[in-house]
Amino acid sequence: MKKITESDSHYNHLEQMKVKDILNNINREDRKVPLAVAKEISMIEKLVNIIVGKMKTGGRLFYIGAGTSGRLGILDASECPPTYGVPQGMVIGLIAGGDKAIRKAVEFSEDDTEQGWKDLKSYKISQKDVVIGIAASGTTPYVVGAIERCNKNGITTGCITCNPGSPVAKTAKYPIVVVVGPEFVTGSTRMKSGTAQKLVLNMISSTVMIKLGRVHGNKMVDMQLSNNKLVDRGTKMIMRELKISYEKAKKLLMEFGSVRKTMIQHKNKKKLRQP
Repeated sequence: MKKITESDSHYNHLEQMKVKDILNNINREDRKVPLAVAKEISMIEKLVNIIVGKMKTGGRLFYIGAGTSGRLGILDASECPPTYGVPQGMVIGLIAGGDKAIRKAVEFSEDDTEQGWKDLKSYKISQKDVVIGIAASGTTPYVVGAIERCNKNGITTGCITCNPGSPVAKTAKYPIVVVVGPEFVTGSTRMKSGTAQKLVLNMISSTVMIKLGRVHGNKMVDMQLSNNKLVDRGTKMIMRELKISYEKAKKLLMEFGSVRKTMIQHKNKKKLRQP
């Protein structure tokens, strides 16, 4: 199979380019990525609708990948609880080689066709869940093997890849194939391919959380108040929504612990006061 992600760069003699030319050329290639993502919105929509339905009945979302792809899945999963206030373990990212592979490559870990399924089974994976394989090349054995076993066990599968006709694209029930073309540095899929994967992951998790009611208007009303910046953001949300002073808004936020709870309590108090 010819891998577009491994095709020769459109640029050569990179080491002879001026810094500004390198930067402009990378940027020129990066601008192609959102256009390629746009072509896959229909499939992303189908997968998101499946995930929302599964999560409404207690299902979970799993991302599984190796190297950069695995790290991007873990990043997206780890940001869901603080951003949207969902429980830890509702969105889970798995990487070939385990947690130590997040910071440092674990040699040959991605070549094991059985380990991905073993990793999923350790979370008691079931038909209530959805598994998305992330693999720029679409050939990663760790990912392909896991998706194959999920299919055999009736578990809904999707993938995010950048190679059409790749094994993972053929195996996943809902394949998202973002064809971004050759990388600026030949084969360096952490560049355009990684950017494409990140954009799609943003779209999936954000849309799922919105449809699960984790956003009010356009605000993250369930975000965890884990630092001063987020406390300030939450205070300003309440201040604008309830039209009260900053000091009063912050006091209410600290009392009730979240923007959503503060707003609900305020509305309930208003109802009680009405004759």
